Amino acid sequence: MEKVSGKVALITGAAGGLGQALATILAAEGYQLIVTSRDATRLNDVYGSKHLQITTDCSTVDGAKHIFEVANAHNLVPTAFTHCVGNIRLGALHRMAEADFTACLAANLFSAFHTLAAFVGNLKTAKLAGSAVLVSSAAAQIGTPNHEAIAAAKGGLEGLVRGAAATYASGGIRVNAVAPGLIDTPAAASLLSSDLTRDMAARQYPIAGIGNASDVAHLMAWMLSDQAARVTGQIWSIDGGFASIRPIVK
Repeated sequence: MEKVSGKVALITGAAGGLGQALATILAAEGYQLIVTSRDATRLNDVYGSKHLQITTDCSTVDGAKHIFEVANAHNLVPTAFTHCVGNIRLGALHRMAEADFTACLAANLFSAFHTLAAFVGNLKTAKLAGSAVLVSSAAAQIGTPNHEAIAAAKGGLEGLVRGAAATYASGGIRVNAVAPGLIDTPAAASLLSSDLTRDMAARQYPIAGIGNASDVAHLMAWMLSDQAARVTGQIWSIDGGFASIRPIVK
């Protein structure tokens, strides 16, 4: 059977808020989807019988390769890839446990490295061009108290994006990232657990408010599209101006 390529997209971390928003947008744009998570139950709860669902831990080499082994077995070659795996580990540098720092690196940096490597390798084998969009953070671009671990992990991810973009541009493979501020998703629920904390978070942005998954997902979908054919190696901020402009203090 001939392999399906073209409008096939891979979404990792697809059971999370951002992954779900992307799945809705990309499916509406005509993509056939491959969705992954470490939690098979959550995937099934979100998507039912829709899409090719793969349970794996893509923070490991074998876990990332497993995605493409299953996809190939279903004659699918994704040429679009959005990486929504990650976690939020906050805390001052000197108080953070080694296990928490390691988990932060695994979720936010190692998963991106291994899955992007497997995605690019699969494209090279199939002799196809493609596009990947990863997720960084405003905290990688401006010093933010108690964000040392996530800033280190996402700073590494941004370097990965630029290096991979340079390596694979000649093969028509584009690699970019978005860098949002705080997004109102289940992953950030503990940071937005009351009206007081929500208001405090919203007021730290020059354009006051909390980001939403749909806005970030729409930007990522555009970056995958042919409309962004000249865009690679870029980190696109979507953070209400947090990392680049100073708010008026009232």
